Amino acid sequence: MGNSLELPNPPHRIISLVPSQTELLFDLGLEEQVVGITKFCVHPPHWRKSKAGIGGTKKFDLDRIVRLNPDLIIGNKEENYPEGILKLKEQFPVWMSDITNFDHALSMIASVAKMTDRESQGELLLTTIQKGFDRLKHLPPLRTLYLMWRNPWMGAAGNTFIHSMMERVGLVNVLAGQDRYPELSADHIRELQPALVLLSSEPFPFKEEHIVEIQTLLLQARVLLVDGEFFSWYGSRLAKAPTYFNTLKIGR
Repeated sequence: MGNSLELPNPPHRIISLVPSQTELLFDLGLEEQVVGITKFCVHPPHWRKSKAGIGGTKKFDLDRIVRLNPDLIIGNKEENYPEGILKLKEQFPVWMSDITNFDHALSMIASVAKMTDRESQGELLLTTIQKGFDRLKHLPPLRTLYLMWRNPWMGAAGNTFIHSMMERVGLVNVLAGQDRYPELSADHIRELQPALVLLSSEPFPFKEEHIVEIQTLLLQARVLLVDGEFFSWYGSRLAKAPTYFNTLKIGR
């Protein structure tokens, strides 16, 4: 984003504005240093009670953040909103990630570990992630549509972290030629002719009933509910992702 950040000392009062990076801070051993998280930060579960809530990823409680007096705020370009970030930058050190692929995620983990004086923990985590993905069993190269919203239908296209993860597991994204998260009509979904449709658990909580809805549009496609955290979370959740991907039963 073209900004620089100087931290003369390791931070002792950290606020995380992004769920996947909150989980990373926990796995780096920063239990005492993290003071504030968003209402969407569900991992680790006990932090929802022990840490101050600072609102959502798109709407911060700025007054509460000021009272917490952080010496580091960690956000993400896609998940947070510009106005809120610019407001926070006026008073506090703010570090932003910008992640659209697997390598960006690894770089973010290394950077956060360095900033928080947890480089050894970061190196161990990165080694675990790399070894896990090295052992990953590729799924069949099926033409796949990943849906993450309904009313309107929205899918994950190229230039997204989800797309990068789909490629990592061997799937062929039917929206690869489009950008980001396009809205899709029922006719468009039919025209894409995917052999496989993945219905993500987040941000829209797809359920079994939605499988039937998609199946009426795509009679020949296989429709599967998937845990969106393993496709879209780019922090320490990556250490668990290969095990999850290896459990997916897609015509091995």
